Amino acid sequence: MSTISAPKGVPDYFPPVSAGFECVRDTLHTAAARAGYGLIELPIFEETSLFARGVGESTDVVSKEMYTFATRGEVSVTLRPEGTAGVVRAVIEHGLDRASLPVKLRYGGPFFRYEQPQAGRYRQLQQVGIEAIGVDDPALDAEVIAVADEGFRALGLRGYRLDITSLGDAADRPAYRALLQEFLSRLPLDEATAERARLNPLRVLDDKREAVREMVADAPLLLDNLSTDAREHYEAVKAHLDALGVAYVENPRLVRGLDYYTKTTFEFVHPGLGAQSGIGGGGRYDGLMETLGGQPLGGVGYGIGVDRTLLACQAEGLTPWSEARCEVYGVPMGEAAKARLVAVAGQLRAAGVRVDIAYGTRGLKGAMRAAGNSGARLALVLGERDLEAGKIGVKDLGSGEQRPVDLGDVVTEVLGLLRG
Repeated sequence: MSTISAPKGVPDYFPPVSAGFECVRDTLHTAAARAGYGLIELPIFEETSLFARGVGESTDVVSKEMYTFATRGEVSVTLRPEGTAGVVRAVIEHGLDRASLPVKLRYGGPFFRYEQPQAGRYRQLQQVGIEAIGVDDPALDAEVIAVADEGFRALGLRGYRLDITSLGDAADRPAYRALLQEFLSRLPLDEATAERARLNPLRVLDDKREAVREMVADAPLLLDNLSTDAREHYEAVKAHLDALGVAYVENPRLVRGLDYYTKTTFEFVHPGLGAQSGIGGGGRYDGLMETLGGQPLGGVGYGIGVDRTLLACQAEGLTPWSEARCEVYGVPMGEAAKARLVAVAGQLRAAGVRVDIAYGTRGLKGAMRAAGNSGARLALVLGERDLEAGKIGVKDLGSGEQRPVDLGDVVTEVLGLLRG
């Protein structure tokens, strides 16, 4: 019978690599929690209309990349391709915007896009994101960016770059749209790209094909056509970032892949990742909540790729995590010794120590090999004679030194060695 593999483009994370994944994910969550972002758990799938309306039908995400299927009740649902639309839907549905503002939420987990798999680009991607909804304040935009920056720095990352720009507000878009469409109409675009230019000309500026990029090199820039209000908002965001010590590079050609962005838009890029260099990004989305049936309130947020951030850590040679599965490993020789070590392990776990035991019937040599492979600092070696004498061997797996300890004192002794 043939074996079954994971679906194409869906990575498995297992020890020891999962230790790095867990560290990256938890560090990004911790940075957000410190800034007052509460946890929200979102559905893995939503009604398809949420993403069609919220993300934009002209985007690649909606037109090409979504996993969409019908339920038994013939309702069209989609595996979530991103998090912002779901968060906004939840805020509206549960009336979170009726309390104090802004509503500050963080989330994480798997998201799904049908893309061509390659390093750092998966069909099931892992993200951590935050959203701050209900207040249009440049200082809040800067906070969101700074929280992401803090998360990266907490991991030890230094080789990334922050690109920022402004995509203007509702007052800017019509005039710029007409200006850009007039420019694009003079280019020899293929039929599909010309249709995209008709629906949303900004999408053409985001085209990754070199031939198209060359054609739009001289396209008018939205940053040069901002209204007074949008310009003042953008300048204030940059001033706050300066005050926070967050370095950035202005990139007037930055276009995010989702239609809902307005004003502040940003992306974190790590050159060490090659073609898939984006490790996270986001921006302000002042019209999204109203589009989805809520109040005319704005919001700002980001999504950070856990997978790509882990790759960025590896590119910089960083391992700010321990791959050890446990701190203490029990090595029993005999059933009576095993029963006693199980009890000792329970006491140590209750004290906050990570403990594993050599289960089964493996011999001393195999059990000690397993202890070394576990990454534990200490091994507790207990045989039948030790048990009769009321002693247990405490072995430092780094130095190889082992000494006997009274069984009644082993928990205190181990805690002292680990915490000392």
